[in-house]
Amino acid sequence: METVSLDGLRWNEAGLVPVVVQDVDSGAVLMVAWANRESLERTLAEGRMVYWSRSRRELWRKGDTSGHVQHWEELLVDCDADVLLARVHQEGAACHTGERSCFHRRLGDGPAS
Repeated sequence: METVSLDGLRWNEAGLVPVVVQDVDSGAVLMVAWANRESLERTLAEGRMVYWSRSRRELWRKGDTSGHVQHWEELLVDCDADVLLARVHQEGAACHTGERSCFHRRLGDGPAS
């Protein structure tokens, strides 16, 4: 598998890349967050996920306040190098609502017949 450096990522105009977070064990998508270069440098160094909070405009180490830490097992780069997939071991809930995944609600009643 090809390895991509931080310099090889395609950052958006704000210097960020979206990170899709997936549970290694269940395969469930847990959340989507944003990362900048510094958050990814810390993620790589610490072995746990660190993001950039767009609302607070600061680094956000997942679990520092909630205790719901994400230890990454694999960080994958998409084909355009502008989205990351973080495969993690999730401790507790991923969502700030207390749900295991941020994707716990359905849009609409289902497919039209």
